[in-house]
Amino acid sequence: MSKDSAYADAGVDIDLEAQGVRTLIQQLTFRRTGAFPMLGSVGHFAGLIEFGDMALALAVDGVGTKMLVADALQDWTTVGIDCIAMNVNDLFVMNLEPVAFVDYIATDGISIEKMRQIGVGLNEGARQANMNIVGGETATLKGLVTGLDLAGTCLGAQKKADVVTGDAIVPGDLVVGVPSTGAHSNGYTLARKVALENGGFDVVLPSGRTVGEALLTPTRIYREALDAAAACEVHGMCHVTGGGLLNFTRLSSFGFDITDPLPVPEILAWTQEMGGLSGNEMYRTFNMGMGYAFVVPEESLRTLQQIVPDAQVCGAVVKESGASLRGVRIH
Repeated sequence: MSKDSAYADAGVDIDLEAQGVRTLIQQLTFRRTGAFPMLGSVGHFAGLIEFGDMALALAVDGVGTKMLVADALQDWTTVGIDCIAMNVNDLFVMNLEPVAFVDYIATDGISIEKMRQIGVGLNEGARQANMNIVGGETATLKGLVTGLDLAGTCLGAQKKADVVTGDAIVPGDLVVGVPSTGAHSNGYTLARKVALENGGFDVVLPSGRTVGEALLTPTRIYREALDAAAACEVHGMCHVTGGGLLNFTRLSSFGFDITDPLPVPEILAWTQEMGGLSGNEMYRTFNMGMGYAFVVPEESLRTLQQIVPDAQVCGAVVKESGASLRGVRIH
């Protein structure tokens, strides 16, 4: 695989996906009349609906091919946490409180034990996010689905005046990163390809964990973001998912230069080394150790770090658009 197109070679073309999403969004021109109009535009981390003085929000996401790692290890107890985390973290970015969740399971056949384990993870994710799971849907789609796909949709709420959109971001603001627990739930098509070409999921890392165990580590839920936004001035927040540092470009037309990146988790360092992947490819595919970030004025830093003790200044907002790593643009 080539060093700068490894993710595309593995089957996921980020640029083509972005073009596909833009093409889809261009078709979504209808807007309802009457009460409860849409707030803002499509394309932020969550979609907003006006509800009097409140904004309601919807986010949707799934676990993706991390499910195949769970299948390989025969351990589905944590993927429910991932499903909820990928949704609620997208709400936290806009200072939205997650209140309700519905899951969607598509499978080629029901396994009672697998459903039990998935339920364990969903329940734990809901506990961490302080959110109700109010329902869901299970569909047996033999011939269409192979294995099991887990996704969900989350409802959030916030006073309209307290929603954080990124519009307040200005050059000079600090980018304050919060560590990830590993690869979270993104880039697994590439991570699995590298693992399977280099000994598989049973390879033991220097820490003593296997590659499979490290890849199955659940996504961190960043609920403390709500406390931070209530306690100090926050201009923007970013959930670093698929696309890596490119996620920052969703917040503002200004740029983001990461000058002091957070330590790279062992599993991602191993993936880069064994796959012979470039830094650009890694930082546009994985979170590389920063699962979440705050964009704040300098005067907010002390309060922010009191609430989120492992938050670290890792960069700043710059005038030139785009996302950069130590001044080199990620593309």
